[in-house]
Amino acid sequence: MMHAPSNKRTAAENGDGGIDVVLMRSLGNGEDLGPIVRYAFECGKPEALLHQLRNVVKKKEVEIEELCKLHYDEFILAVDELRGVLVDAYDLKSSLSSENLRLQEVASALLLKLDELLELYLIKKNVTEAIQTLKVCVQVSKLCLACNMHVANNRFYPALKILDLIEKDYLQNTPLKALRKVIDKQIPAIKLHIEKQVCSEFNDWLLHIRSIAKEIGQLAIGQAASARQGDEEKRAHQREAEEQSRSGVNPVYALDSEHIDEDTVLEFDLAPLYRSHHIHTCLGIQEKFCEYYYNNRLMQLNLDLQISSAQPFLESHQPFFAQIAGFFIVEDRVLRTSKGLLSESHVESLWDSAMSKMKSVLEDQFSHTNTANHLLLIKDFVTLFGATLSRHGFQVTPLLEVLDNSRDKYHELLLSECRKQIGDILTSDTFEQMVIKKEYEYNMNVVSFHLQSSDTVPAFPFIAPFSSSVPDACRVVRSFIEDSVSYLSYGGHINFHDVLKKYLDKLMIDVLNEALLSMIHTGNLGVSQAMQIAANIAVLERTCDLFLWQAAQLCSVPLHLVERPHAGLTAKAVFKASQNAAYNALLNVVDSKLDEYLALMSSINWTADEAPEHANDYIHEIVIYLDLLISTAQQILPLDALYKVGVGALHHISDSIVATFLSESLKRFNFNAIIGIDNDLKMLEAFADERFQSTGLSDFKRDCSFRDCLVESRQLVNLLLSNQPDDFMDPVIREKAYGALDYKKVATICEKLKDSPDRLFGSLSNRNAKQNSRKKSMDTLKRRLKDFS
Repeated sequence: MMHAPSNKRTAAENGDGGIDVVLMRSLGNGEDLGPIVRYAFECGKPEALLHQLRNVVKKKEVEIEELCKLHYDEFILAVDELRGVLVDAYDLKSSLSSENLRLQEVASALLLKLDELLELYLIKKNVTEAIQTLKVCVQVSKLCLACNMHVANNRFYPALKILDLIEKDYLQNTPLKALRKVIDKQIPAIKLHIEKQVCSEFNDWLLHIRSIAKEIGQLAIGQAASARQGDEEKRAHQREAEEQSRSGVNPVYALDSEHIDEDTVLEFDLAPLYRSHHIHTCLGIQEKFCEYYYNNRLMQLNLDLQISSAQPFLESHQPFFAQIAGFFIVEDRVLRTSKGLLSESHVESLWDSAMSKMKSVLEDQFSHTNTANHLLLIKDFVTLFGATLSRHGFQVTPLLEVLDNSRDKYHELLLSECRKQIGDILTSDTFEQMVIKKEYEYNMNVVSFHLQSSDTVPAFPFIAPFSSSVPDACRVVRSFIEDSVSYLSYGGHINFHDVLKKYLDKLMIDVLNEALLSMIHTGNLGVSQAMQIAANIAVLERTCDLFLWQAAQLCSVPLHLVERPHAGLTAKAVFKASQNAAYNALLNVVDSKLDEYLALMSSINWTADEAPEHANDYIHEIVIYLDLLISTAQQILPLDALYKVGVGALHHISDSIVATFLSESLKRFNFNAIIGIDNDLKMLEAFADERFQSTGLSDFKRDCSFRDCLVESRQLVNLLLSNQPDDFMDPVIREKAYGALDYKKVATICEKLKDSPDRLFGSLSNRNAKQNSRKKSMDTLKRRLKDFS
């Protein structure tokens, strides 16, 4: 019973032994006792923890006590030393206190000086900072002042550079907030002011460049015209050399010593544009300016493309195209010299817009133009305009196509004018041989058209084989060729010789030849006039080669191509046919006049009692007329034509004589009348032989002479005078002596041959048997002809 509590305590101690071990380890390691305390309270055993802590304290006190006992001597010595140190500390404290008093007495004055020094250092720092601030402000102020001066003097680029420098390097580093705020506010305002000023200057430049665009275009087109004139002069020299070579003269070649300067550069001021572009680029609004420039130039172009209805296009076309040329010359210069301001697409868009409008204007104006010269003037200027802009890289083919499309209309108008001119020329021509009194007239009317028969200058006055209408018509044709070449050249066609040849044929055939034919068929022409027209046509036929050669020269076509077979004008063959028409008309006039004289045959006594000793009166008139006719034709017509006229006249006379015998008005005739007709034919044959020889035709037309033209009438008279007329029925004799006679005509005429009763009675008493034999032979012929028919 006595040991029970002791056992319980031991058990309790053993039960809490785990806490004690942990507690001791934690204290030994200097760890935090918080978790152990929290654990004890959570377990509801704080008394056990408190008990253990007390045990720990007791154990530590025992350890301290044992330690003190173990080191007692050392501890006493340490306490003694500590007491000595304490005494020394008191002594040191006393000395330090006294030294401190002395130091405070000495340093109090120095402290005052130090405070003053620190204050001065602070002042120095503030002053230094103020100076630095002032320097920055002064620099900024100077920059601002310089910027204002540049702006005032319109030197905007350096002003913008200064503004850019202030913004990048000074604005954020400016210590004065007020100044920084003012500058920050003024920079946009200055930039806006610069932009407005530059735009104002640019707008002034836009007005100026539009006002001088026409002058620029005129100068550029003038340069193109000078270049064209130089090319034409070179071609003229080349044609002259070719002509000299063609005529057998050695051409003289000379080196052109005249220096031809390159085209002068068109001067116009783009500095305001470059400046505006550069300033807007510096302002960072380049795209805005480019768009502004394009829109304004587009508006100007639209204004330039407007046509005033108050002024004829003939008067306004040159300023119109010169203005457009100047516009695009400026745009081309801007495109090539200002980087980024214009793009090729913008320029092409402007050009396409202008081209569309120009085509529309030209087509409309050409449709209302009714004068060839007006069309030519406009076309020449348009081609110069095209040449000018093509040199600046613009495509002008659509314009040239408009000109080509108006080619037919131009030539129709030109042909109409030529038709009127040629009509006036033919109307005013008297169709008499042209008398040339001076050499310059000879050169102007004959040599210039190669109408001379030899290179020797004739004696004056010179009588030309043509009338005044020939050189006048040649001048019209030459002018037509030149005008046609002027229109066709510098167009879309490189080789336009074939086109010119077509129109030249049209002029020669449809205009000149038709006018001559109209004059031949409708005019009341005399013999000499008809003869002169025929001679004129022969001359004009020869000029076809000349005009074709001139056309080839103007078209720069080698002459050997023109001289090829089948390369000539169709008009040459047409004129040849017209010559025949003219000859026929001439023969009709001659026949009409001969008919007047042949009508005098009605006064012949067809039943005369005595045979006439001389020719009848009418044949004298005919011979006189034929003599005049042949003499005139010999002066005017070539030998071929002279031959045709003579042959035609004599054929007509022969036919008319035969027709007189066949005429119903002639009921009968006798032998004496036939003798008279025989006398007429002898006189006519003598004249025909003499003229055939004197005119020189005998050397060219030996197969058929003038006498041969009277063969039918001669054979008829021979038959009627023959002693054996019935020989006509003998084929051999008929073929040899009467081959030109017709059976029916002979039968009809023989029936009319009847001697009078007086003649018959007289024949019984006075005539011999030979006459009776002729009568019997004639009766036999009549009877056999009746049987034959």
